[in-house]
Amino acid sequence: MSNDPNRRKPKGPQPGNDDENRKARRIVMLIVAALIATLLINSLYTTISNAYLTEITYTEFKELLASDQISEVEFQSDDRIVILTKDQAEKPKSQQRLYYTGLIPNQDTTALTNQLEAANVKYNRELPEEVSPIVSFLVSWVLPVMFMYALFSLLMRGMTKKMGGGLGGIGESKAKVYMEKQTGVTFADVAGQDEAKESLVEIIDFLHNPQKYTAIGAKLPKGALLVGSPGTGKTLLAKAVAGEANVPFFSISGSDFVEMFVGVGASRVRDLFQQAAKVAPAIIFIDEIDAIGRTRDSKFGGNDEREQTLNQLLAEIDGFDSSKGVVILAATNRPEILDKALLRAGRFDRRIIVDRPNLQGRYQTLRVHTKNIKLAEDVDLHKIAQATAGAVGADLANLVNEAALRAVRQGRKAVNQQDLLVSFEVVIAGTEKKGTVLTDMEKRIVSYHEVGHALVAALQKHTQPVSKITIVPHTSGALGYTMQTPEEEKYLSSREELIVELQTLLGGRAAEQIVFGIATTGASNDIERATELARKMVTQYGMSEKFGLMALSTVSNQYLDGSTMMNCADETAYAADSEIQKLLESCYEQAKAILRAHRELLDEVALYLLQKETITGDELMTYVNAEGKRLQAPEQPEDRAADAPAPDAPDSEDSAADAPTQDV
Repeated sequence: MSNDPNRRKPKGPQPGNDDENRKARRIVMLIVAALIATLLINSLYTTISNAYLTEITYTEFKELLASDQISEVEFQSDDRIVILTKDQAEKPKSQQRLYYTGLIPNQDTTALTNQLEAANVKYNRELPEEVSPIVSFLVSWVLPVMFMYALFSLLMRGMTKKMGGGLGGIGESKAKVYMEKQTGVTFADVAGQDEAKESLVEIIDFLHNPQKYTAIGAKLPKGALLVGSPGTGKTLLAKAVAGEANVPFFSISGSDFVEMFVGVGASRVRDLFQQAAKVAPAIIFIDEIDAIGRTRDSKFGGNDEREQTLNQLLAEIDGFDSSKGVVILAATNRPEILDKALLRAGRFDRRIIVDRPNLQGRYQTLRVHTKNIKLAEDVDLHKIAQATAGAVGADLANLVNEAALRAVRQGRKAVNQQDLLVSFEVVIAGTEKKGTVLTDMEKRIVSYHEVGHALVAALQKHTQPVSKITIVPHTSGALGYTMQTPEEEKYLSSREELIVELQTLLGGRAAEQIVFGIATTGASNDIERATELARKMVTQYGMSEKFGLMALSTVSNQYLDGSTMMNCADETAYAADSEIQKLLESCYEQAKAILRAHRELLDEVALYLLQKETITGDELMTYVNAEGKRLQAPEQPEDRAADAPAPDAPDSEDSAADAPTQDV
């Protein structure tokens, strides 16, 4: 590189002078605004001061004097005569209206004063105040300007706080600094994420002992990206890292960078890294980084402010020295949309998956959330963990809190097992709708619908056991539901297991058709879930004989809704829809065949559920497994018993459909 002092500097503004230029522009703007405001105030003051004065001609003044209507006259320094008439002198001073006129140029006032004395009119002359020009300038201009500057700055700061900062701090970072004693979070407060914690231990060790790594020339990754579904504990993990390392923790959301003012986001990025560098070692945590880290695509246009913010973030990551102990953590649940430049080596090159906890992870999470909860002796957290497959940390925390609230409502001082189980149902199905009144016919349909689900599942292998059946309406919109609890944690499903799941989902509609010969809206959610599962079997899992191992769709959003995107021709997509329809029809016919073969069992269990409203899985299996044994239902009114369909009620459909069809 050349060191020639005469080397021309690059044209245009330099990055190091951006802050100074912005401050200078803000000061000039405020001064101009203050001057304008001062002129307006002076003009307004003059207008208000003259509001009680009325101008008259000198001739009118002489006529008032001659007619003895004048009480008092004042000669002012600007050759103006202010006149108070006798009728106005009788009024309170605040209500008096004065008149004024001007002296005739070069007029001798001696004759006028003689006339005033003859008319017994009081008169005086205003004495001019001896004021220094400097003081006059300060009072008339400088002080008003300073006052308006302060007032204008205060008002604008208050107005623009809602828009991301005041004029004096538009680019200031909104990051909140947390110390370890304020966060109060360590790895002991994070459960179910052992693999993620192991990946972060190295960062903590580096912050404690940076010389151990620098001694052999090792460089710690500048950034680590926490990826996972909502509620898995990404933010909690970041706070735990700061708590374990006992260093300042800068936390900011990605949306806080982008405001309505152009350049604000980039300025905030610079300010954030400057703050962190001053107190290093420190941790910078950017939550929901996808708000500013989205892939830049000029094809469809873009957000210039967001892209400028992203560019500045990339520049800051490349510019700071990681050996000083500044570590960047970021969290997102949409890694697929992040810009590739953000994920390259030297930036966020370490991806830490914060996944849904497994059985042991859920158990440990429940222990963490219940450590400050009084539990009864009958509480078995293992069973709760087993029943909550697929739940994330936030779900389990909500479950425990709901259980504690229920215990208080019930007047108990400790949370029991039933509280936890009921709270789990509240989380997934909502609370019971006690005000919903179904007709007898609707209750019968719902009862057969739910028993249809339960029996199709209970009478087959490769299925999860039924734990509860209810026909009590809930706030989620369900008029009833059948709950299945897995016996063990499973990560793979065979085609046979998925076929049984499809049959179980369609078992409710099959029972309605067999018993009543009708189709109701109660199966809408079942059909939606079944269609989604069948579509995955055909387009993703390679479980279709027609398409074989061909993948027809890809998951576009793995950590949110799991939505898919078809990546095949329109003709292939049409053929896939036909294959999905055939698969659903086949499973539907098999579900009907199972229920027809056990029609008597269907009728009696449905009647039992109709009377009791809620039965357990053990009650159901006791009846299913006992030859000829029937559930002992409570006594029922005769009219209710008469409404129950006979076990041998004829099927509304053709009897030829009794034979099960072959799977697709």
